[in-house]
Amino acid sequence: MYEMSYEEEIIRYLPLVRRVVNRITIKNKEYEQDDLFNIGVIGLMDALKKFDASKQVPFESYARIRIKGAIIDEVRKTSKVSRSRMDQLNLYYQAKEKLESEYQKEATDQQICREMGISAKQLSVIYDTLHHLANISLEDTLFNNQGDATELKDMIQDESLVSADDKLFLAEAKESLSHAISTLKERDQLILNLYYVEELTLKEIAEVLEISVPRVSQLHGKIISQLKQLMEDE
Repeated sequence: MYEMSYEEEIIRYLPLVRRVVNRITIKNKEYEQDDLFNIGVIGLMDALKKFDASKQVPFESYARIRIKGAIIDEVRKTSKVSRSRMDQLNLYYQAKEKLESEYQKEATDQQICREMGISAKQLSVIYDTLHHLANISLEDTLFNNQGDATELKDMIQDESLVSADDKLFLAEAKESLSHAISTLKERDQLILNLYYVEELTLKEIAEVLEISVPRVSQLHGKIISQLKQLMEDE
């Protein structure tokens, strides 16, 4: 029986790479479809080298995971927000909340700059960070462009924080979820983005927000419950 060479196997499964790429939405403008395809081929090559037929898992299923994983890992490398910018963002939220609590109205840029002791140019950098996080939306991280739920285990470092019910909830209601997220406070949206998109650990989020790890876990649970309630009320 004829056995394909390594190179022939790669050629055989190139259409699989293309299918995986076509089902992924990437908002990072640095990557064209061809770039994602090339990265996917590297994932395919890795799959061919590491596939263990004795596991009785279909190769295409295994390869699809490796291809998608290679693409996501590469894009994440260029999509991270630096720790210093996250620290500045936290200070911005603190100043904004303080001013709005004091004056009972939305804080102006001038007030925020004065409270933080920064220039208008430095504030624009903070707004750039906010824009970046807004463009890497949580719902688009959890769902691909076909409307299929992405496996949350690919996006979450500490799965024990999210229950099976929470995963099911997130996977079943993209449109409602998107609307509900948009109604959350900015700080709550930030926590979700830090955890699910930026992939910070609970400890790292606690350091950024200057709160305890248990408090981050508590806030996460509260936010998820709030999202559920918002969706039930629609």
